[in-house]
Amino acid sequence: MNILEGIRVLDFTQYLAGPTVTRLMAEMGAEIIKVESAPGGDPSRLLPVIKDGRSGYFVQQNRGKQSLCLDLRRPEALAVVRGLVGAVDVVVENFGPGVMEKRGLAYRDLAQINPRLVMASISAYGRESPLSHKTGYDWVAQAFAGIMHMTGPADGPPMPVGMGIADVSSGVHAFSAIGYALFHRERTGRGQWLDISMIDSMFHMNEISVQAHSITDGAFVPKRAGNNHPLVAPFGVFKGPTGYLVILALQLQWKGLCEAMGRPDLEHDPRFADSNSRARNQHELTPLIEAWLTGFDDNDAVLARLEQFRVPSAPVLSPADAATHPYFRARGTVRRVEDPVLGALDIPGFPLRFSEQPDLPELQAPLLGEHNASVLGSVLGYSADQIAALAAAGVLASADR
Repeated sequence: MNILEGIRVLDFTQYLAGPTVTRLMAEMGAEIIKVESAPGGDPSRLLPVIKDGRSGYFVQQNRGKQSLCLDLRRPEALAVVRGLVGAVDVVVENFGPGVMEKRGLAYRDLAQINPRLVMASISAYGRESPLSHKTGYDWVAQAFAGIMHMTGPADGPPMPVGMGIADVSSGVHAFSAIGYALFHRERTGRGQWLDISMIDSMFHMNEISVQAHSITDGAFVPKRAGNNHPLVAPFGVFKGPTGYLVILALQLQWKGLCEAMGRPDLEHDPRFADSNSRARNQHELTPLIEAWLTGFDDNDAVLARLEQFRVPSAPVLSPADAATHPYFRARGTVRRVEDPVLGALDIPGFPLRFSEQPDLPELQAPLLGEHNASVLGSVLGYSADQIAALAAAGVLASADR
């Protein structure tokens, strides 16, 4: 039995942050009814890369979901939604400010229908917030939460992290919050509303900057440091003989690095004897390490030497390089899946491991409105004639209409 088997989710999400939540829940066995707005559905269906009219982006984020495509401007569609609310455990949405309220689908409205409902709303600035009226995407959250300020060369402009870190992180935060809210419901019988902010999720990643600035009364000023950590050394990216690699040596690993380099004298050198000294003098330490690296034929030889002395290190892999690495294949971190339109494709695998759910379900992403009839029939008991009438009236839409 899959962990979330028997949990039914009404999914109003689109793009990335929200679909991350229900993608993870689908892998754990939840039934996901994805409500897509007619006529085009989730806008990520149009995001590149597209092949044979099918977006790989959409497929990766929406496997295992049923597509119910409704014209949410119509009262008949909203009646369908309210009927479904009474039959689900969870609602997830990441619409813009005020959209759910305007449609009468805010938590206060839905909780009257289903008091056991757990509802998660994901937005850039949070729903209960002085900036709740503002819209935002991933890079907005990275910028506002200080992540962009801390990324990039020390003497260069701020830079974004080159993937959807704010979207995915907020989705994972919402995913975990839903699990605990369902646990709370099992204890109390009561549902609740979860207000998840992308910016809050990003700011949560500041592991040093906030508290260091606070406890030093502002003497520590968080700023970009480029390839090397400003407070710990050696802790950064180094140019190896055949590409870049990361070497991280905290105090417990410092002796091992000195031995790996054949420089035991460095261990107690006053310039490098402790973490603070090494950080202050890394302008001297970094050239010593990089000079040592030039003595190897390739990065693999460097990494083998460092591993021999248990010094944490890794090659800097591109996503394409990682996708072919034996580790990623063995762990299922890269996963080969089948899609009815795209055929076989690689996607990132499910990142969680449960001993009670060792096998993942075989899932496919839906065509637009593919499950209109099955959802309305099996969940709400609509007859074939009722469903046909809604389709003829334009309340339902699908890829073939």
